[in-house]
Amino acid sequence: MNPPNAAPPPSNPLTPLTPLTQRFISHFGEMGSRWGINRTVGQIYALLYVLGQPLNADQIADYLTFSRSNVSMGLKELQSWRLVKLLHQPGDRREYFEPPKDIWDIFKTLLEERRRREIEPTLSMLRDALLENPANDTDKQAQQRMREMYNLIELSSSWFDDVQRLSPETLASLMKMGSKVKKLLDVRDKFRVGSGGSKSHHDHPDVQLTVQLKE
Repeated sequence: MNPPNAAPPPSNPLTPLTPLTQRFISHFGEMGSRWGINRTVGQIYALLYVLGQPLNADQIADYLTFSRSNVSMGLKELQSWRLVKLLHQPGDRREYFEPPKDIWDIFKTLLEERRRREIEPTLSMLRDALLENPANDTDKQAQQRMREMYNLIELSSSWFDDVQRLSPETLASLMKMGSKVKKLLDVRDKFRVGSGGSKSHHDHPDVQLTVQLKE
């Protein structure tokens, strides 16, 4: 074990970034700014993700030619989003960072954080507005429109909670179904509004479509 004041062990030589990985990192920085994420933060995350190995702040700064202070701020931002986790290497006092291993965990974390930061404050404001007594017809109409928005966001939030509970395998299967889900809903609606008459269990359109989806 190193003495308390000993210098950290030298890092392994950095593997040079290929043009392919450089394009990925650069693009992620550009897209991050459109998603409301700092360009530097986007590039730091892209580097960690595409290399697939833990890096410390000095290594990240060397790879991206960023200042150490910018890297530190970027890593704090990524930690607040829960998109990187902190770990330590044996015999090394420096902090290393890596993203979640599973791409589906990353996807669900992004959705959850965006809801916490953007959707929930809107829901809170709408709840408060709907509890107020309307002063006139204009306010009544405004509250009705707000209620419609609130109901829609609540519905999407319930769907989001259901999605968060799905396993990665189930979520991937659901997304691959694509237009088949619409077919299921269309057939169900036709069955509901269609003419009367008894049908056997095997003739039920939902059962037929379930068989079709499995094919």
